[in-house]
Amino acid sequence: MAARLEVFGSGEYDQGVFPSKGSQPMNSTETILGLPAATYLLIHVLISLVGIASGLVVLFGLIGGKRLDGMTALFLTTTVLTSVTGFFFPFHGVTPAIKLGVLSLVVLAIAIVARYALNLAGPWRTTYVISAMIALYFNCFVLVVQSFEKVSALKALAPTQKEPPFAIAQGLVLVAFIVLIIFAVKGFRSAPASTVSSTGKAA
Repeated sequence: MAARLEVFGSGEYDQGVFPSKGSQPMNSTETILGLPAATYLLIHVLISLVGIASGLVVLFGLIGGKRLDGMTALFLTTTVLTSVTGFFFPFHGVTPAIKLGVLSLVVLAIAIVARYALNLAGPWRTTYVISAMIALYFNCFVLVVQSFEKVSALKALAPTQKEPPFAIAQGLVLVAFIVLIIFAVKGFRSAPASTVSSTGKAA
């Protein structure tokens, strides 16, 4: 019997970082978009991690009133790709993962329009910060889910992800993002349009 490649975690919020075991295993000989499933999975995971890392840099840049144009482009691009590439894994029906991916693309579309089409004019500056950081939160939410699925020490604390440690972890992430987004809105809203990014280029 051919080896099986386990792709999804709990089968609920597996769109994004660290897809793992669960609802729809794939044969190791299967391909996705012409790539071996394992290779496609690795690319998806790497894109997700780059999106989270660059997003955190952008978040703290916003708090400091910096646009960080290059890092922002990287964050938005990789975060869009995280959701898009997630749709090509095998699903049965409309799962929470698909819903989360769609929501992520919606807020990303708003952020991109506010940032590039509307040039952060007026209230769109605040809209951009909130929508972009909500997209980052979605990826971090999935990161926590998959960390509790993949890391044995965490999985022992919450094997079904219905135990208090998992709820506490997700609650802390949510509260942290609410606080950080408030600071980001205030910091970026008060920054002048000519704010210079950390790379030294005028924003």
